[in-house]
This record gives sequence, structure tokens and C-alpha cells, in this order.
Amino acid sequence: MSQDTGHGGPSAEGDFVEACPLSEVPEEGALGVEIGDTPVALVRTGDEVFALRDVCSHAEVPLSEGEIFDHTIECWLHGSCFDLRTGKPTNPPATQPVPTYRVKIEDGTVYVSLTPTSEFRES
Repeated sequence: MSQDTGHGGPSAEGDFVEACPLSEVPEEGALGVEIGDTPVALVRTGDEVFALRDVCSHAEVPLSEGEIFDHTIECWLHGSCFDLRTGKPTNPPATQPVPTYRVKIEDGTVYVSLTPTSEFRES
């Protein structure tokens, strides 16, 4: 069974790469992983899994160490929150979005496309 929780524009099927087993992503929490040279925060909230660059655009610390509230992740250092769907900051001090990536869950494994979603490219 395949669940595409992709957010954003179209992406080629072949550009998804294996990130980790779904069981490793905490419920209502985040997990930092490296995909190639890219730090990625995998965030589970409700029945959805989101992926975004695991680096705060304000202070360059791992977002995966922050708290999850509704559909946002809070940077632990200065309190900026980012929308998991768009990567856009919802409060200061961050003013720049972080890239978000498409996610696909297949046979209990999380796959991520490292092509940034269209929301990020518009910025």
C-alpha cells in the first residue's frame, strides 16, 4: 500500500529515496535524518508525515530537536515556528522559509523527494 503525502508540485516517481522505517518517526514528533548530504527533519503529526530541511533559516540549528504544535515545528533556540506544509515561518525571528519535500510512505517505509516543493520555489 502506498500513501503519497506529497505537498506541492508534481515530482517524478524515480526521485524518491528511502529515508527510514515509518516506525522510527515518533508520533507527534520529529526525527532528523541525512539523505545524501541533505539534513532532513521527518515530522509526524496525526496521520501525516512531512519532510523539511532540518536547519532553521534563522539560526542554523536542527529543527528536528524542536516541538511540534498542530502543523508547525518550533525551533528550540529562538522560538520561530515553521509551517510543516509550506516551510514558511509563522512568527519571528525567522523571516525566510525552509525547503519542504514530498513524502511517500510505502510498505512501512518513508521515502522523500529532495526536490523542493513549489511553495518553496515561489519564495
